Amino acid sequence: MIELGTGAANQGPQSYVKDGNEMTFAQDVIEASNEVPVVVDFWAPWCGPCKTLGPALEQAVNAAGGKVRMVKINVDENPQIAAQARVQSIPTVYAFSGGKPVDGFQGAVSPAEIKAFIERLVSGADDGGLGAALEEAEAMLAQGDATSAAEVFAAILGEDPASAAAYGGLARAHLAMGNIDQAEALLANTPPEIAEAKEIEAVRAQIALLRQAEKAGPADALRARVEADPADLQARFDLAQALYGAGETEAAVDELLEIFRRDREWNDGAAKTQMFTIFDALDAKDPVVLTGRRKLSSMIFA
Repeated sequence: MIELGTGAANQGPQSYVKDGNEMTFAQDVIEASNEVPVVVDFWAPWCGPCKTLGPALEQAVNAAGGKVRMVKINVDENPQIAAQARVQSIPTVYAFSGGKPVDGFQGAVSPAEIKAFIERLVSGADDGGLGAALEEAEAMLAQGDATSAAEVFAAILGEDPASAAAYGGLARAHLAMGNIDQAEALLANTPPEIAEAKEIEAVRAQIALLRQAEKAGPADALRARVEADPADLQARFDLAQALYGAGETEAAVDELLEIFRRDREWNDGAAKTQMFTIFDALDAKDPVVLTGRRKLSSMIFA
């Protein structure tokens, strides 16, 4: 088991629900959620839906046998906490894990939805710390410590050999260290059940783009060719490949957009295809993806 933090809930027949207030919130919720998930129910005595939701939540939490705890916050008596939590209507329910909110909902929900909510929290807490380890490895990679990230991703795979997120992360760590061949070899040995997972496909796209960049030539020379002849679309396409290889992803997309603007059918629509490959290699919420798709759409539907 990979342990980034330890702790266990109290076991026994007692209730795992308690009333909280502004003085005890940090201890009852923030600190306690480092041990097990803590559900926070913001309610008030005059709230009709709260009278139905509260007991149902309490029953579901107690049924989990200590794997989840619950703290009830009366918003009338604790307005500061409600304001800090940006509670705009009640009932509002938040789930905390690791000292931060991870899930929640507003209003009365069905018993089935309450059950699913609690089950999500329990399953997340029972992953042996793998989820937290993945987050830590991704943070290391984002901060430029690819070597440490690779070690954590490898440790996760030792616990869960079919983790697509860890396989993809380890491959991306190799790419960050310049080890394209190792990343390619790793993906070649991906377990069949995760071979088409989005995390794996994203790294495949990255590798394909980097292999293309190796053949594109020096960016400076290609930029000079484009400046000398802006209509040289092949030079502009090669420049986009070189820019991606140099880590200038946004600039690469801009060059591809310019090709599409000039001749969207050039080389069987190669610019659009290349853009989609870059988008596949990035997170869907990456600003480069969002901006690139918006600009491309405006050209298509202009």
